[in-house]
Amino acid sequence: MSYPTDLTDSQWELIEEFFDTGNYGKNRRHSKRSLVNAVFYVIKTGCQWRFLPKDYPPWETVYSFYRRAVDNGIWEDMLKALVKKDRIRMGRNPDPGYSLIDSQSVKTTSSAEDRGIDGGKKDKRQKTSYRD
Repeated sequence: MSYPTDLTDSQWELIEEFFDTGNYGKNRRHSKRSLVNAVFYVIKTGCQWRFLPKDYPPWETVYSFYRRAVDNGIWEDMLKALVKKDRIRMGRNPDPGYSLIDSQSVKTTSSAEDRGIDGGKKDKRQKTSYRD
């Protein structure tokens, strides 16, 4: 069975080389492509590893493949290479000189230390100490 998250042939050709190294070929029962497709399914749908559809390899195998690829830096290397290819395709410098961070992306919870909810009043108020 095919899922919308499965790679097309041309997409697989772009990343296949990243999975040719390491010990991913020893005693292999499942194709690397099916393992990558299973990882993409989990990432896109947000399902738990144990709920991976039976059309994919066993979840333990997929998770082990994913962890080894993360630990070896394969996913990060692959994403960096794909970004470079896309930047070149758009006629841009493959290595950007700077980046921008949107203020909505920056964690700001530390600035709210002095604020809280008064459980009795169900109201947000500034925490202050009152002296009689």
